[in-house]
Amino acid sequence: MKKKFLTSESVTEGHPDKICDQISDAILDDLLKQDPYSRVAVECLATTGSIHIAGEVTTKGYCDVQKIARDTLRKIGYTNPKFGIDADDAGVWAAIHQQSPDISQGVDEKEGHEQGAGDQGMMYGYACIETDELMPLPIMLAHKLTKRMAQVRKEGIIPYLGPDGKSQVTIEYQEKIPKRLEAIVISQQHTKEISEKSLKELIEREVIQKIIPRSLIDERTKYHINPTGTFIIGGPEGDTGVTGRKIIVDTYGGVGKHGGGAFSGKDPTKVDRSGAYAARYIAKNIVASGLADVCEVQLSYAIGIAEPIEIDVDCLGTNKLSEELIVKWVREYFPLKPAEIIKRLDLRKPIYEKTACYGHFGRIEGEGFAWERECEEFMLKVLSETY
Repeated sequence: MKKKFLTSESVTEGHPDKICDQISDAILDDLLKQDPYSRVAVECLATTGSIHIAGEVTTKGYCDVQKIARDTLRKIGYTNPKFGIDADDAGVWAAIHQQSPDISQGVDEKEGHEQGAGDQGMMYGYACIETDELMPLPIMLAHKLTKRMAQVRKEGIIPYLGPDGKSQVTIEYQEKIPKRLEAIVISQQHTKEISEKSLKELIEREVIQKIIPRSLIDERTKYHINPTGTFIIGGPEGDTGVTGRKIIVDTYGGVGKHGGGAFSGKDPTKVDRSGAYAARYIAKNIVASGLADVCEVQLSYAIGIAEPIEIDVDCLGTNKLSEELIVKWVREYFPLKPAEIIKRLDLRKPIYEKTACYGHFGRIEGEGFAWERECEEFMLKVLSETY
């Protein structure tokens, strides 16, 4: 049998880059609560003892950036200086100005001009039948491991853990079907009070065994838990964090393509975000309808222009009907212009801080992410044409 190995990683909410994603999206949510038409492009940088926030905002609301940053750190669990940053003592700097009128003139909806894309670029969406979430198995397992690591820290199931952590999962595929777990890597910040041996035993028992299906594990499966030994210095003290630096964690874990644009801190007029959500919405519905086992959708836009420049659907040979017909149905049943995407997926709501950790896709816990729902009209069309 032809074998292939695919690896994906996830990071906890206390990872330096994810701190920045959450602060950026918390600012966005705060402004959308006050003014759903806020234009926001906010970046964040975190380093030892300090948070630096910059970007462009046009809004009728007001955001207390200092409070948002500190509340986000506190929610994550950065309340002790020993972890490199403390919610109450951190320095918070802000440099935020208004959006360029050169950009807004092409994006604003006005008489004789539809709302255009907020920037040029290409966005990808992906779906497959490997999991209930119609996502690749490696990234879903990696996310579940990091979510469990945060849970055991916050609930005190494993004592002396810090907020920073990572997971990595390698799955062996045989003839394109996931068959077994080749390896798990977990790196989890901790204090000096817990020994390496105790930490490894507890993570294996309380994290790995609680998440990974036994059917995937065999005698060749390898666990690497804190492989360097200790992981005491972490968070922004151990590594500088920046908004938008975990784009593969945010999407499909390296399976499928990524257009290159980050999501966090951007309002939905930015097609980096809304276009990627629309592409996932389309791909997921194509797979959920039974038209294909795998689907990758590409949308490309030009700044200020409403219609996508190009739409491509690639089902990697698993499609039941022609891709040309599928593209025709996509144009008929799915939102493709920025204003249509925002309306159909209800993107002017303050839902974004929840997306900033554990992936923007494959979320089925009722979190209100409309791009994960089924398009009933499309499903009915597929049923009527194929049965």
